[in-house]
Amino acid sequence: MAQALSAPSNSNRESWTRRWFNTEALTAWVFILPSLVGFVTFYAVPAVRGLYFSFTDWDMLKDPNFIGFDNYVAIFQDKQFWQSLSVTVYYVLLNIPAQTVLAVLLAVMMDRVVKSTLVRSVFILPWLLPAVIVGAIWAWVLNPGLGPIGSIFRSLSLTPPGFLGSPDLAMPSVAMINIWQYTGNAALLIFAGLQTVPKEVYEAGSIDGASEARMFWSITLPLLRPVLVFVLVTTVIGSFQVFDTIAVTTTGGPVGATRVILWYIFEFAFSRFQMGYATAVSVILFLILITITIIQMRVLSANSSDLA
Repeated sequence: MAQALSAPSNSNRESWTRRWFNTEALTAWVFILPSLVGFVTFYAVPAVRGLYFSFTDWDMLKDPNFIGFDNYVAIFQDKQFWQSLSVTVYYVLLNIPAQTVLAVLLAVMMDRVVKSTLVRSVFILPWLLPAVIVGAIWAWVLNPGLGPIGSIFRSLSLTPPGFLGSPDLAMPSVAMINIWQYTGNAALLIFAGLQTVPKEVYEAGSIDGASEARMFWSITLPLLRPVLVFVLVTTVIGSFQVFDTIAVTTTGGPVGATRVILWYIFEFAFSRFQMGYATAVSVILFLILITITIIQMRVLSANSSDLA
């Protein structure tokens, strides 16, 4: 009786061993291991350490002391935190709708009108440039005294506006810079998604007398939903983490008009040396992004496709 009961257990153990320690599995682990080591070393371990530091008063000069939830309580009572979060949301609302609409239009144009690979490559060139270089170029272009935009205004006998020096224009200017840089990449992803849409669907729509606009709203957009969800999720996450452009162009000013959440974290970590507080803000930002991502995935039905 005992041998009969132990037989299935031994069989399961042998099956598990064959599954995980055969030649194919070992080959897979050889290829996965470098990425796994990099992920654990540069992402997982720092994330766990950051979570621990968020419960301490670490200032990078002395050993951290555990203080419980004091950092989190201080964050929610800090008006500057809420102001920086509202500035970040304002930037996201400026950036995402315009970038997504332009990306879809560019992708459709590349699919229907522009057939040249060279022209398509031009759209992605801004994305290939480092964000610091893009910020420096646009800081010069928009400079009212030295840049070409200022020269154009003066040639028309107009006073050039301070795009990056005005509290009202600084954030829209930063959004415009990043829209210029990242729209091409989003358009390329959407263009790739357009290649998966069966051409027979458009032919059937044409036979039924549907206009181009009707087919765009009834065929193209519904079938592009998985790609659009991916683009929206990644661009929203990237928008909440905007930093390089602001560091080069406005450094959080003027008067805090571009003081986004990452700049807020940077100031507390490396200017005030309150690393424990800064990591607590980072944890809150992570939770915010996770929540927004889950909502996007649920609302947009990311797990389903109209092509099925």
